[in-house]
Amino acid sequence: MNSRICKSKCLCSSNCLSHQKNQVTSNESVHGSDLAVQYLSTYNVCVEQNQVCKCDLQTTNVDDDHYHGNQAANCSFTHAVINMIGMLIGLGQLSTPYALQSGGWISAFLSVGLGMVCAYSSHLLGKCLDKNPKARSYSDIGQHAFGRKGRVLTTTFIYIEIFMALVSYTISLHDNIIRVFFGTHLTLAWAKLSTSQLLTLIAVLIALPSLWLRDLSSISLLSFGGILMSIIIFSTVACTAIFGVVKANHRVPALNLHNIPSISGLYIFGYTGHIVFPDLYKGMKDPSKFTRVTIVSFTIVTLLYTLLAFMGAKLFGPEVNPQITLSMPPHLIVTKIALWATVLTPMTKYALEFAPFAIQLENNLLPQSMSSRTKMIIRGSVGSILLLIILILALSVPYFEHVLGLTGSLVSTGVCLILPCVFYIKIYWGQIPKPILVLNLIFIAFGSFLGVFGTISSSKSLIKKFMKAHSA
Repeated sequence: MNSRICKSKCLCSSNCLSHQKNQVTSNESVHGSDLAVQYLSTYNVCVEQNQVCKCDLQTTNVDDDHYHGNQAANCSFTHAVINMIGMLIGLGQLSTPYALQSGGWISAFLSVGLGMVCAYSSHLLGKCLDKNPKARSYSDIGQHAFGRKGRVLTTTFIYIEIFMALVSYTISLHDNIIRVFFGTHLTLAWAKLSTSQLLTLIAVLIALPSLWLRDLSSISLLSFGGILMSIIIFSTVACTAIFGVVKANHRVPALNLHNIPSISGLYIFGYTGHIVFPDLYKGMKDPSKFTRVTIVSFTIVTLLYTLLAFMGAKLFGPEVNPQITLSMPPHLIVTKIALWATVLTPMTKYALEFAPFAIQLENNLLPQSMSSRTKMIIRGSVGSILLLIILILALSVPYFEHVLGLTGSLVSTGVCLILPCVFYIKIYWGQIPKPILVLNLIFIAFGSFLGVFGTISSSKSLIKKFMKAHSA
């Protein structure tokens, strides 16, 4: 599968020039990193078959209200499906077996239902783009619906999701790296840090220089590494089940109703990709097929999540870890591969996730008269400080399932369920048939219910675990 980001006016001698694709096909799926891809896509970057071509860089303010002009759209139906699947599958796959075991096998219907509703809300984003051809991003749709306040609201949700996703990735790094270096003991006389914390600090410091990258092509290649890691993780879990290394003989409970609010955030986090769907829509040769793309993509992803959830729950039962890689037998080679993939994934994400902040900082907040070298120093310094803050938060609150569930309930529910329905109703007000209007209002109420109760449940669990750990 090609990893390709091509934009207009790209002066390259490679095959990528002839297409000048207006699409984001880096298949990034960290649900926050999708936005980074979208921001990167406003620059002239070409990455095709691991060949990087030099392009003329033309900065574009993605928050500008004006239309950026018509650009070639050559993404086929099949390519769009592959792209959307790649955008969806990511960090959420680690927690699906835990979510199923905690909620019971009946909760799989909730996961499937959320997949269907998120597919529908993706369709609504396409309808909103149809109404305003000048809109090119999720924030543009928000502005079309509610003006400047709508843009501010959507941008706030987007950046919070990116930040919280990075915290979750760093927690995952912390949890898995000690398994990779099992038996290692590190101490610093002046720092009261555990071995796992020191190893996490070292890993983050190794990844830190990537935040100083200005070469967007290099950043895009880092994102391809993250995609590869996600594929490896899924494959290793599947191998554990297929080859009978662990007997799948555990019983999954029917329903644990009291756990549903907290696991709903875990489920919905796996379906977040809406931030970049507008760009995928604009990159299609035939945008009228976008709805079919969402149906096919969400169906495949939902089946994969469901399969992985039942595999993990049947393999490990009540002992299943919130991160499936931590439940796999430590002596197996596939486990070691999965652990390394999980450790390397966050290290490939930091630069891509920080890209939206860096671009906004350089284009809108720093004086244009400032030299490129000074801008690079400021951008790199700010990125380093933010990453260290994220590291401190991750080490202070190392509870993966609760942070991920809180992210899904607090932010992803709004991005994937509530806002697309609200925007659609506002933009098409007076043109929507009453049954469709009622359906959207039901989805808004459903999303609000899950968001509120999921946030309360995840917050309580997080606080309770945090207090318990610090009182011991």
